[in-house]
Amino acid sequence: MNKASNFIWYELMTPDPAGAARFYGAVVGWTIASAPDPAAGNIDYRMIGRGDGGNAGGVLALNADMLAGGARPAWMGYLEVADVDATVAAIEADGGAVHMPATDLPVGRIAMVSDPQGAAFYVMDPIPPEGIEGMESDVFSVTEAQHVRWNELATSDPGAAVAFYKKHFGWGQEGAMPMGELGDYRFIQRGEVGLGAVMPLMEGYPVPVWSFYIGVDDIDRAHAAVTANGGTVTSEPMEIPGGEYAMNGIDPQGAPFGLVGPRK
Repeated sequence: MNKASNFIWYELMTPDPAGAARFYGAVVGWTIASAPDPAAGNIDYRMIGRGDGGNAGGVLALNADMLAGGARPAWMGYLEVADVDATVAAIEADGGAVHMPATDLPVGRIAMVSDPQGAAFYVMDPIPPEGIEGMESDVFSVTEAQHVRWNELATSDPGAAVAFYKKHFGWGQEGAMPMGELGDYRFIQRGEVGLGAVMPLMEGYPVPVWSFYIGVDDIDRAHAAVTANGGTVTSEPMEIPGGEYAMNGIDPQGAPFGLVGPRK
């Protein structure tokens, strides 16, 4: 591994892309394509557009076969790696699992895996768009609205998880915030960039899971939009270090999500 891995894509899996478009449009300000991307072939896949013209991620429509196979509404993250096959083999050898073997797509080679505690994610060796080979993904941003701003892993063994992601993806841990009897909220870094945190699995989380906090321009406006558009608030806006606020919810189709932003 030559460099620490970054989150380079986020994907919403949902049975109702049109409903998701209405919801996230109202809450975040995104524009989700009204029709599938023809390049995706027989899969209903749609881009999530930001107000600045960039992409925030994609939407995968869950069809009847996917739902019958156990797929559920969720947000998934993609980690960039230089060699998908080698990474998958190393993860398996370390106690992780493979849910989708390495597969070639027009945009790169991907695989779906989970860490030894069971949190699922994708690994990807992307093919840059023609003519912009040096471009790096900007779907993750520490500061910007309409980007994912924080990546949070809730897990049954935080110490083992930190060691796993350090070994396979080059991340470090920089400090922690005590959570009383629950343990520590451990901050994870990619070089000098704060990616997010690893925390103990709490009541209400049936299995270890990655959660993603989407930046919004006004947390109170976004909070009101969640309930007004059929979503469910699962934790109210709470002040976080730096003076902004974070909250959690479930979209109308059942996918959990987080929001972070200022109070105006």
